[in-house]
Amino acid sequence: MINVYLDDMRPCPKGFILARTVESCIELISSKKLDTLSLDHDLGFGKPSGYEVVKFMIANKIYAKKIIIHSANPFGRLRMFNLLVKNKPKEVELYIRPEPLFFNL
Repeated sequence: MINVYLDDMRPCPKGFILARTVESCIELISSKKLDTLSLDHDLGFGKPSGYEVVKFMIANKIYAKKIIIHSANPFGRLRMFNLLVKNKPKEVELYIRPEPLFFNL
């Protein structure tokens, strides 16, 4: 089982595999069994968001045991959360744990 962390800017937490894009995240979650999936919403201007990963998971019935939405974007968090709540199997744990962005100035 693997843990996947989707984020375009934040450093990857220990014990996770980093996916910087929707495409790489989908490739990882399609090929391995998932323990934990942590999702960011905004992945760069004009790029697909974490919401696309959520839609892919639902369409393909691919779920981690635990899904964490760590996006700092309140609208994006709520959008992903609401879609997952309506569609995930009841045994899938779902959490919102926003992480702040830190910039080196």
